[in-house]
Amino acid sequence: MNIVALETNKENKPEFWTEVITPRTGILDIRLGEIWKYRDLLWLFVKRDFVAQYKQTVLGPLWHLIQPLFTTIIFLFLFGRIANIPTDSIKPILFYMSGITIWNYFSSCLTSTSTTFITNANIFGKVYFPRMVLPLSIILSNIVRFGIQFGLLFIMIIWCRFHGYMTHFTIYWIYIPFLVLLMAGMGLGLGIVISSLTTKYRDLVILLGFAVQLGMYATPIAYPLSFLQTKGYAKLVSANPLSPVVECFRYCLFGKGTFSAGTLAYSFSFMLIILLFGIVIFNRVEKSFMDTV
Repeated sequence: MNIVALETNKENKPEFWTEVITPRTGILDIRLGEIWKYRDLLWLFVKRDFVAQYKQTVLGPLWHLIQPLFTTIIFLFLFGRIANIPTDSIKPILFYMSGITIWNYFSSCLTSTSTTFITNANIFGKVYFPRMVLPLSIILSNIVRFGIQFGLLFIMIIWCRFHGYMTHFTIYWIYIPFLVLLMAGMGLGLGIVISSLTTKYRDLVILLGFAVQLGMYATPIAYPLSFLQTKGYAKLVSANPLSPVVECFRYCLFGKGTFSAGTLAYSFSFMLIILLFGIVIFNRVEKSFMDTV
């Protein structure tokens, strides 16, 4: 049955249809036009996600700077001083901070979108709008956080340059938005798959926290891929679709890293597959999740 909004005259008789809302019929029924129609709502959710997160904090958005700084210091001490792991001739503070910056964006997108249905059930049950607007708003609001942390990384690159470490701003910097898009796609795809499953299996939210922590060590964030060439588990880390993205990100910034066009194509293919699979699962669960959430 179609749900409609009607314009009425003085006698309360319907004159014409102004809105027709029909159920989704296809498994890949994305309706991008409908999402674009609700773009104002999308930006409202972006603003809500960013403002509400730090509304009652003392330092506010400064936490976006404090977190990568302290994590970088810990990595410098643990992996640089104690483990003495090489950094592909990249200055250690820049090596760790660059990996943490791109990883934070992916992990934030993944963990935030994974609870879309649970945290927004009250909104979904009261008003209609394209459900995909909410996970998309999370991806966009996290871009603001990434921009702040990337700005800190850029300042650190300039600071190191004035202190004797030569860095080169090459044309490869134009590929950074593409790498961020890859991370966003993988975070969105995996996140909406998990959010669809958590409507019935809440344990997945807890397991996801462990998985994200372990995933960081299965991705070359604290070490370069070249360090694993003689290790037996090098192929497992290379099979991680996030690894080529991180390595390419460092290559764009510093001109050093281990990646190829083939490995980057592998990451892109994985992103497309998981994103399409996530949309399929999301569309199926969307029809009945209010009965289980």
